[in-house]
Order: sequence, then structure tokens, then C-alpha cells
Amino acid sequence: MFTHFKNIDTAFRHIRTFSLFLILANMLIVCFSLYKSYQLTEQAQNKVFILYNGKVLEAVASDRKSNLPVELRDHIRTFHQYFFSLSPDEKAIQATVSRALYLADESAKKQYDNLRESGYYNNLIAANISQEIDIDSIRLDVDNYPYRFTCFSTQKLIRSSSTAIRKLITQGLVRDLKSQTDNNPHGFLIQNWEIIENK
Repeated sequence: MFTHFKNIDTAFRHIRTFSLFLILANMLIVCFSLYKSYQLTEQAQNKVFILYNGKVLEAVASDRKSNLPVELRDHIRTFHQYFFSLSPDEKAIQATVSRALYLADESAKKQYDNLRESGYYNNLIAANISQEIDIDSIRLDVDNYPYRFTCFSTQKLIRSSSTAIRKLITQGLVRDLKSQTDNNPHGFLIQNWEIIENK
């Protein structure tokens, strides 16, 4: 009879051990499921779906700091393209330079006024010269605000008879405006812009 109680006691211990193990396993599964669902929810919040021409495109949200150097370089490149890529047409020059002036402060306007007063744009039109710029590299300092940059580029003056190539180096600071517009899609402003070398 005592062996019968002994078997019941060991059976009860086995059932208790098994039940505790089962409860712990269920708790681990529930915790893991909660963690994974939170992770998936976080990822889903960073995704945006865009309907474009009847097609669904997926866009992923990220903070601006991760793309800051890319956006700064594109802003600086766009400004220089607008300011220095010119065709021998007065209206085209005014249109492209006015686009550039949306991306910079009065320092760029002063440079434009100096070039205009010295007859630079009139010479381009009279000699039928097209001007193009190739950005070689842009050196950025994103550790200090406002962000300092130096832009190294090659400027081509294309005439019907020849092509002149100039080395162009500019520098300045870039300030974050915290808002974007149609005329300034990155929301940055170039300030204290100056031409260091143009030879």
C-alpha cells in the first residue's frame, strides 16, 4: 500500500514539474510573440505605400540625419548647376540663376550682381558661349552646424570654335531651414558663399 502512495507522490511531482515547464514555455512563447509583434509594428509604421500611375510603390521612412550628407551634396550640386550652367540667352540665364538664388542667401545675389555689372553675362550672349559645370567633389563638415562645404568643379566655356576649361572652387555654409518648398525641396540655405578660385 505504501508503494501505491509512493507512485502517486512521484506521479504528482512529475505532473507538477511538467506543468511548471509547460507554463514557463508558454510564458517564453508569449514574450517572444509580443516582442516580434512590437518589432513588426515598428517596421510597418516606417513604411509608406504610394499609388503612382496605378502601381503601388513602397517607401521606407527614415530620419533626416541618416541622409543628411546626401541631401546636402545634392543641394550644393543643384545650386552650382543652376548658377553656372548657362546658355547664351538672357531669359534662360535669368531663369536658371533665379532658381539658384532660391537655394542661397544674399551672398549668391551679390556674386550674381557683380558678374552682371562686369558684363559677364552680356559677353556670354554676345560671343554665343554656353557654360557647363561638372562637380568633381564636395567636401562637407557635418559635425559642426552650420555645415561648412567646399565644392571642387570644372567649368567648361563652349564656343563654336573652341572649348575653354576652368577650375572652379567655391565654399560656404549650409543652414537647415526646417521647411521645404517647391523652390527649395531640400529645405537648406547656402550662406556666406564665395568663389575661392576660378582659373
